[in-house]
Amino acid sequence: MTILDLGCGAGRDVYIASQLVGKNGRVIGVDMTEEQLKVAKETQAYHAEKFGYDNVEFHLGLIEKLDDIESLKDGSVDIIISNCVINLCPDKESVLKSCHRLLKPGGELYFSDVYANRRVPEELQKDEVLWGECLSGALYWNDFQNMAKRCGFKDPRLVEDSPITIENKAVQDKMNEQGHSNLEFYSATYRLFQLEDLEPHCEDYGQAVIYKGTIPRFESGWSLDDHHYMEKGKVFPVCGNTYNMLKQTRFEKHFDFVGDWSTHYGIFDGCGTSIPYSSASVNGGVSTKGGGGGGGCC
Repeated sequence: MTILDLGCGAGRDVYIASQLVGKNGRVIGVDMTEEQLKVAKETQAYHAEKFGYDNVEFHLGLIEKLDDIESLKDGSVDIIISNCVINLCPDKESVLKSCHRLLKPGGELYFSDVYANRRVPEELQKDEVLWGECLSGALYWNDFQNMAKRCGFKDPRLVEDSPITIENKAVQDKMNEQGHSNLEFYSATYRLFQLEDLEPHCEDYGQAVIYKGTIPRFESGWSLDDHHYMEKGKVFPVCGNTYNMLKQTRFEKHFDFVGDWSTHYGIFDGCGTSIPYSSASVNGGVSTKGGGGGGGCC
C-alpha cells in the first residue's frame, strides 16, 4: 500500500509505516521544516540496510498545498496518517479536501490531533505560547466533524481520546483571567473513510458482521472505532455505514457479512450528537460517559 504522512518531521512514523507496507509498498513523508527532513533523509540509508529495502521518500512542502508535490496524484494513496500537525495549519479545510482527493476509493485518513470542547476565542488564537503548545489551533470538535463532512468524509469515526492537561501555570492563568477556564482540550484519533456510499447518519438495515480474527496482533478481537469492538466469531450488528466501512475497504477479507439493503429500520440506536469524547467532563470533572480512551497525540 501507499501511505502518506502529513507533517512527518524527522521521519519516525514514516519508517514505522515502511515496515508495515513492506518492500512492495511506498511511504511518502511531507514536512515544512528543512531541518527535520534533513534528519529524516540522513537515516534513510541506515533504514534501507536494516529493512532490506528502500520504500520511502520525503518532500519539503506545506500540507495545505499538497498540489505542489508532483509525485502525489489524485486517487493514489491508500492511507494518510498525521500526528498532531493539522491543528497547526491555518487552512485546515484545504488539508482535508486534499486528503479526500488523494485517497483511493475505500482509502482512509487515520490521524491524531487536538480538539476543544468549544470554539477557541480569537484572543487565545493569537497567543504565540498557546500556538507553541498546540492548543490555539485546536478546532471545536463539532466544527471539525462538519468540516470533514463538507470535504467528503461523510461519517467521521472517533477511535480514542484523552484530556490534555495544561501543565504550564502561566498559560492556564492567562486562560482563567480572560474568562476561559471552562475551555477544555482533548487529544483524539479519528479515521475518515473515502467512501461515496456513506450516509449522513447511522441508518439501520438489519445487517451484521462477523470478525474472522485474521488481522495480525488482533486475533481475539478488533476495534473499528471507540464503540465498535468486534470479538472473533461473534455476530455483531452494524449500521449501513459501518457495513460499508468494512465491506468496501482493505478490511473486507477479515469479515463475513450478514444481511442486505432490502429493508430500512430507521436510525441506528446509539447515534448521538453530544460531545463524543469519553474523557469529556462536566460539573468539575465528572465523566459524561465513563471509561477513558487514551488519545494518540504526541
